[in-house]
Amino acid sequence: MKQQEKTRRAAVRQKIKNIFQLGLKELRGLVRDPLMLALILYTFTLGVYVAATAAPDSISNAALAVVDEDDSQLSRRITDAFFPPMFLPAARIDRSEIDPEMDNGKYTFVLVIPYDFQKDVLAGNRPEIQLNIDATRMSQAFTGGGYIQEIIMNEVGSFVNRNDPSAPQPVEIVTRNRFNPNLTQAWFGSVMELINNITMLAIILTGAALIREREHGTLEHLLVMPVTAFEIMASKVWSMALVVMAAAGCSLIFVIHGMLQVPVEGSVPLFMLGVALHLFAVTSLGIFLATVAQNMPQLGMLLILVLMPMQMLSGGMTPRESMPEGVRWVMQLAPTTHFVEFSQAILYRGAGFDVVWKPFLLLAVIGSALFVISWIRFRRTVA
Repeated sequence: MKQQEKTRRAAVRQKIKNIFQLGLKELRGLVRDPLMLALILYTFTLGVYVAATAAPDSISNAALAVVDEDDSQLSRRITDAFFPPMFLPAARIDRSEIDPEMDNGKYTFVLVIPYDFQKDVLAGNRPEIQLNIDATRMSQAFTGGGYIQEIIMNEVGSFVNRNDPSAPQPVEIVTRNRFNPNLTQAWFGSVMELINNITMLAIILTGAALIREREHGTLEHLLVMPVTAFEIMASKVWSMALVVMAAAGCSLIFVIHGMLQVPVEGSVPLFMLGVALHLFAVTSLGIFLATVAQNMPQLGMLLILVLMPMQMLSGGMTPRESMPEGVRWVMQLAPTTHFVEFSQAILYRGAGFDVVWKPFLLLAVIGSALFVISWIRFRRTVA
């Protein structure tokens, strides 16, 4: 019995040594691949920075024109209320110029103030103002209409109450934004880009590592050595997960928190623990996709079919509560759903382990299932 126990322990030590040495081989192969290194560097530095800063927090320098048929004190106040940086200074045009100028794309918004507008406002007749919007400029058109309406209502309200500035309003709304008081787009965009990039790079690196072995013929060399399919797969999982985890940690500290000044409310070590669980799942998924694909172009096509739905339906772009119930149930099986859930809880709300233990547990279960399925598939493939 003692001899059998020693033999078993020696076999386990040898298996661990094989996994470690094979993982080092994967790391050395990655170091010799400059294109893959450049992809990792770009994805976790410039890619995160551009994604966070490219989308403006609000409209900027929107072109607006005003048709002022009233030419009153109130209409001039409204015209003068539009100024940079949100709007360019309002241009005054005639009614006949509205269609030609908007057809030419010169103005995104054209405001038409009718005759006797000030008189009707003071008389309480609730006059209407026409706002023409060029909806082909989707980003400005979507948010600009709300800004213009708010500006007009503020100017009309202050004009009507100018004789009694202290007159109390019937209702006062006080809005407080939790976790992102100024609704800064970079705070949300940078973290979500990091989350998406972790998933994308983990699948790409593990899938590419296996396909590269097959295309170069080195996979057959490994199979004639005293190593098993489990050891080959496990070595690729831990080595590629380590690379992505290190890159993600540096990106979070130096790019997101350092360059973009995004506050990290929760524990970074707790978040990295969750990242490790997520990488265990998605690297296994990458191995599975690599066993289905025969070459890199096929792997790229599979990534589009698998990665895009996982990222779009995980709750990072749209709240899961807004999705159909069937989609929510199906996405419970995706690791990205639970990754987004605990990442937002930790980084945005400062949640501790007592809050995120459930997504951690579900991610561990999903990762184990994906690893076993991928291992069985990989073993059959190499057989």
